[in-house]
Amino acid sequence: MNISPISRRRFIATVGTVLAAPHIVPNSIFGKNAPSNRINVAVIGTGNQGTQDLKAFLAEDDVQVVAVCDVNRTSNGYKNEKQFLGREPARQMVEEFYAGRNKTGTYRGCDACVDFREIISRRDIDAVAIVVPDHWHALMTIMAAQAGKDIYCEKPLSLTVADGRAMVEAVRRHGVILQTGSHERSLHRTRFACELVRNGRIGQLKRIVAVVGPWNKFGPEAAWKPMPVPDGFDYDMWLGPAPWAPYHKDRCLYNFRFILDYSGGQVTNFGAHSLDMAQWGNGTDHTGPVEVADAGSEWSTDGLFNVAKTVHFRARYANGVELECITRDDSVGCRFEGTEGWIETGYKGFFTEPVSLKTAVIGANEISLGTSTNHFRNFLDCIRTRAEPAAPIEVGHRSASFCHIANVAMQLKRNLRWDPAAERFTSNDDANRLLSRAYREPWHL
Repeated sequence: MNISPISRRRFIATVGTVLAAPHIVPNSIFGKNAPSNRINVAVIGTGNQGTQDLKAFLAEDDVQVVAVCDVNRTSNGYKNEKQFLGREPARQMVEEFYAGRNKTGTYRGCDACVDFREIISRRDIDAVAIVVPDHWHALMTIMAAQAGKDIYCEKPLSLTVADGRAMVEAVRRHGVILQTGSHERSLHRTRFACELVRNGRIGQLKRIVAVVGPWNKFGPEAAWKPMPVPDGFDYDMWLGPAPWAPYHKDRCLYNFRFILDYSGGQVTNFGAHSLDMAQWGNGTDHTGPVEVADAGSEWSTDGLFNVAKTVHFRARYANGVELECITRDDSVGCRFEGTEGWIETGYKGFFTEPVSLKTAVIGANEISLGTSTNHFRNFLDCIRTRAEPAAPIEVGHRSASFCHIANVAMQLKRNLRWDPAAERFTSNDDANRLLSRAYREPWHL
């Protein structure tokens, strides 16, 4: 049948309800994961993170991965130089996975394409995972929302504050589910830390220290020469709405994170986790700080990479809580300091003072921040129920916006006042000009 994406999704939800009533249709006949009840997913972007997300969707029994998309046919040169990734290895991964479940030992049901618009236009696809460089997030998300697709969009949600706001409006206007890939929100230790803080277990929250990791890649310094575009790599599509620039191998794939045209450096890469934790613990998911100031950041200005090499900024919230963000070797973490103790959570573990907080129990009448323990499963469940996911669009937008305004303050070496309601800096035109970017033709929002 030629079913529109929204009606098909409602059909899936209806089937799930019917199958839950054995006296109508026994599960023994169709099973809860019958083809008609599966969620058809396509993954756009099959590099380092995209491949990890692809594996997560394959692990869910009620998902059918029907297509993958990437501008790169296949190559090495991702986060790990030995990784051999791209759309063809991704298609092979999908088909080998399903072949292993098939009695015949074969499977040929996963398409692979270069242009994401082929994915967006397919009526049989219910949801898309957008796992591409940041400068593509807004366009792909908005087009997917217009087509009625539910969306898993990797963090950071956006490239600019303006892009993020446009994404929020599109998702809400078209009534789709969007899960931001801020997977820390589905980790027990992060949620527990934020619940303890929100429930006053460390007294009044006074200060937050957010940690981001250092550069983990290095590009050519000083003068560098353009390189020929590799066979099988659609470089013009990779650039998309970003300014035209000559190809160099260190511009693309994982290294996009270190060039301002495509990303915001480790502030948006790791800060999308640590600053998101700060927002959650401070109870400011739908707002942001009111001041942000450079505190001695260091930038790379003589080479291909041009983002902050050492991150250091300070911010202040309307409730008086102060935040400091620093570069440190332990990559991601957040420390909450109160009048009666502190809590630290992140890649290095979970620590508290007093130690007894580790075994504290959140009471039935206290603030609870949800129960999700699997970010992908939570997204899929929300596709069926139409409930809000663990990291909805507004949350992803506010956390990403914090990253963006911090970058602006560090770039300009200024102390800036921020109006989180208007999403504008107060009386600073130079800073406000950096809240959006022009798109390269023919792409536009």
